[in-house]
Amino acid sequence: EQAAPSKPVNVDATLAKAVIASEKPVLLDVRTPGEFQSGTIKGSMNIDFNSPDFEKEIAKLDKSKTYLVYCRSGNRSGQALPMLEKLNLSKLYHLDGGVKAWQAAGNPVE
Repeated sequence: EQAAPSKPVNVDATLAKAVIASEKPVLLDVRTPGEFQSGTIKGSMNIDFNSPDFEKEIAKLDKSKTYLVYCRSGNRSGQALPMLEKLNLSKLYHLDGGVKAWQAAGNPVE
C-alpha cells in the first residue's frame, strides 16, 4: 500500500532558515535560470517552473530527501506544489513569500 504523499509544510523565512540548518533539505529554486543567476539561497538547485520539461525534471529528484521549494514571491512554487506532492517526496517545505521574503528577513543570497 502506498504511503500518502506528505503534505507540504509552509514556512516563513525565519522558519525556513531553521529548517535549512537542522534538516539540510535540498533547496529547489523554481525561478528562471536568469532569476536564479541574479541571486539565490546558497546551495540551491534550479529547475525552471516555466520550462516545458519541469515535470520531467522534478521526476528525477531523489524521493528519499527533504526539499524546500521556493520562487520569487511564492506564486510559482505554490503552483509547483501539487506536482511535487505527487512524487511522494519524504518531506516537502514551501517558503512563503519566496526569495523576496527571505531577503526581507535579512538572509543572504548569492
